[in-house]
Amino acid sequence: MAVRRGLCVLLLLSALLATAAPADRSGTSSSKGRSFAGQKVPNTNNASEESYKVDDFAAQVLTGKLTTVFLPIVYAVVFIIGLPSNAMAIWVFFFRTKKKHPAMIYMVNLALADLLFVVWFPLKIAYHINGNNWLFGEGLCKVLVGFFYGNMYCSVLFMTCLSVQRYWVVVNPIVHSRKKSEIALGISLAIWILILLVTIPLYLINQTVYIAELNITTCHDVLPENILAHDMFSYFLSLAIVLFLIPALITAVAYVLMIKTLNASISDISTGKKRKRAIKLIIVVLSMYLICFTPSNVLLVVHYLLLKNNKQSFLYVWYITALCLSTLNSCIDPFVYYYISKDFRDNLKNALICRSVRTTRRMQVSLSSGRYPKKSNSYSSNSNGTTKSTY
Repeated sequence: MAVRRGLCVLLLLSALLATAAPADRSGTSSSKGRSFAGQKVPNTNNASEESYKVDDFAAQVLTGKLTTVFLPIVYAVVFIIGLPSNAMAIWVFFFRTKKKHPAMIYMVNLALADLLFVVWFPLKIAYHINGNNWLFGEGLCKVLVGFFYGNMYCSVLFMTCLSVQRYWVVVNPIVHSRKKSEIALGISLAIWILILLVTIPLYLINQTVYIAELNITTCHDVLPENILAHDMFSYFLSLAIVLFLIPALITAVAYVLMIKTLNASISDISTGKKRKRAIKLIIVVLSMYLICFTPSNVLLVVHYLLLKNNKQSFLYVWYITALCLSTLNSCIDPFVYYYISKDFRDNLKNALICRSVRTTRRMQVSLSSGRYPKKSNSYSSNSNGTTKSTY
């Protein structure tokens, strides 16, 4: 049944892409680079705004159902699910969780990145519904683009940190927790600074382009041809390699070492449960990489290889679809928290049934007392009248 559903989705997506593609691909298409290439046209009406034109393929994509129907539907679903779920996750982390261990620190940063991302989705949805016509100015377009790419690579980096941290817990379960938390805070701050720095180039170029023949102003979907061929080539290629490929390899190595470590500890009673949790985490994270991050970054690299070889490229229509699907990570992340952290599961359940933090802690203390009965001052006497610890 799952295979049939997957095939149906692929057929539907292929049909939408087919409607967006031109009937004759031997025409004068010059769609290269990350965005459609816009060619500047003479200004005939003495307007201050520069005008550009695109080829027939780009025009059909910008006016087709793929970008005006399918993409806004996906973004709407992500917004409806991602906004409340990530807001709830942040609330649980800050106000319901007492222990601030490293995994919790990485997860709250991941939830914060997702929340800061999805709050801009109404603008993105309106843009596509209006026929890819941006009505909110150059500044908001730059902010939207910056948050779009920043969220993707921020999610990749925090998922990598979370994966390495889980492996480290398996290998070194007894380490000073405060020291680990301080390290996690430092790493999180470094990631935010890194993402801020690497997205600066997106704010330095104009992201909006007016297409005279379509009477629309695009946001990042069309960029001047000279910018695509020179300024953005090394930039996006570097992002794909440094912020996706390398973290993905680190994550894969961490999981391989984690499984090896757990398999080597067969005598440990709790190894079976740890192995199951590790497998669940691996499945969820690898699914995120395969569905959300890999397609868009691979298509990005292939796009630039085609550009480097001076070949025509129609991959942008696939790229914007993969980039849209990459936003699903904002919906999947809360489920990652649920699988990884028992504290998060318990606190979320208590929050949903409106149980106060004080009541929850009293119940935890009562449960612990019932599970581990008190000894007389935790000590017992021996035959010589001296005392020794019972633990």
